[in-house]
Amino acid sequence: MVVPELRPWRAARPHVKRAANAVRPRLARAAGAVRPGLTRATDTVRPQLARTVAAMKPQVARLARIPGSESVRTWRYTAGAATAGLALAATVATAAGPWDSSGQRTAERDRAAALEQTGGADHGGDSGTTDAGPQPAPSAASVLVGLGAAGNHVKSAPTGKALADVLGPLLHNAALGPRPTAAVVDVAGGKQLYGTGAGTALTPASTTKIATAVAALSALGADHRLTTRAALEADTRELVLVGGGDPTLTARKDADSWASLRELADDTAAALKKRRITSVTLSYDKTLYAGSELHPIGVNDNLAPVSALMADEGRTDDTASGPAPRTTDPAKDATREFARFLADSGIRTTSPGPSKATGRAETLAEVSSPPLSDVVERMLTNSDNDIAEALARQTAVAARQRADFQGGGNAIRAQLKKLGLPLAGADFHDGSGLDRADRLTANLLTALLVKAGDPAHPELRPVLTGLPVAGFTGTLTSRYTDGAAGVVRAKTGTLTGVNTLAGTVVDQDGRLLAFAFLASGTTNPVAAQSALDRTATALAACGCG
Repeated sequence: MVVPELRPWRAARPHVKRAANAVRPRLARAAGAVRPGLTRATDTVRPQLARTVAAMKPQVARLARIPGSESVRTWRYTAGAATAGLALAATVATAAGPWDSSGQRTAERDRAAALEQTGGADHGGDSGTTDAGPQPAPSAASVLVGLGAAGNHVKSAPTGKALADVLGPLLHNAALGPRPTAAVVDVAGGKQLYGTGAGTALTPASTTKIATAVAALSALGADHRLTTRAALEADTRELVLVGGGDPTLTARKDADSWASLRELADDTAAALKKRRITSVTLSYDKTLYAGSELHPIGVNDNLAPVSALMADEGRTDDTASGPAPRTTDPAKDATREFARFLADSGIRTTSPGPSKATGRAETLAEVSSPPLSDVVERMLTNSDNDIAEALARQTAVAARQRADFQGGGNAIRAQLKKLGLPLAGADFHDGSGLDRADRLTANLLTALLVKAGDPAHPELRPVLTGLPVAGFTGTLTSRYTDGAAGVVRAKTGTLTGVNTLAGTVVDQDGRLLAFAFLASGTTNPVAAQSALDRTATALAACGCG
């Protein structure tokens, strides 16, 4: 059976071909620099992998019939997955090229640039977005393909009682609390292969972001962009910095591919000077969002106040991800930075204050985020709470609901209902999963991942490509270093007493599986995390046909 391709290969348009040709030499040089070493690593480990798997299967078959042999079976599966992970990581990296600083492969970008695009979409004049700018390329296929496969072909998955024999003992680990829940689904066929308490709704922590990503991409489209603009009110010389809800807007000198507040200020200053204006009254408009900006968890280094206007997620240090001290007023501080950049270009401003741009205001300049596909990937890879809450509100804006915490939760649920996903017991109070009142089931999490692999929904592919890769990227960079590195791709979730993991894996028989493990009532987060990692590792090593 074939793993669903989420966007068909077609002849690219001329401008897309030019873009691909422009970046291909650089990608080829980068890939060429690392390919020899990776090829040697693959050639070295592949024979060992084959011998290990061949030797392991009959022993596991025998052990499965011996009472009390769970710990031995677990060790053998974990050892097999460690070897498989190293081999598959080397093979995939060799084929796909090196990793870039954002945690995605540069070769994925090369492939994506060759695809034909359909353009962006704007959801109303008040959405803070625009369809202007270059046509974006969506994410390419997941890194996870079967070892040695010549494409995305995987076998059909049987029900496999052996799967229950492997996962059951691991999930009964006391570190996972009294009643952990789990589900494993064949992505190619959508059939559930294993489940325990899969319909029981538990606190999902950051695996909530998978639901947020699916809802936002479905509501807005993978090509959607978030725009920040500077508008001049007619006859008043009031300049309004209008927030479009882009949490990735940056004031840093090196903006990389993200929208630059410095660039916006430079372009605005140039437009003002053309009008012979060198002094303005400066205001800011953050009215795209409604309600309280403060998350129910209160002031917290994991999340800034949720504002439609912010720069660098309100961080007061040089970090780009993870916990950090935050400003209490992101919109005002971003506007102060904007004023400083305007001053560097010779434009004097007043001290900024809140306002709302009128329909008569003339847009002088604007900057847009990368396509939503890129924003979602960054959110999932880094478990970025600020982006998650912004996407929940953007989903509410697209649905013309109140863009606050509850409105975002309602919009996410409504969008998932449109997709026909199993929502029994699910409850959404935010987009990030920081709210302990959130509830998701293992059934829903695996259904979300399967839907992201549905060829009828190519816009959802970034949900798969954004998942951290074990031992390589994001929140899994330092995990699975002695296990299924390069094989497991998953979203983590951690709150006090809660540990979750949901993602995809290719097993030893080449089947692409979606899994979700949720544990509540945990007392040792390190032990719980380790137990979940061992369970995913065993799934990767399982030849459970």
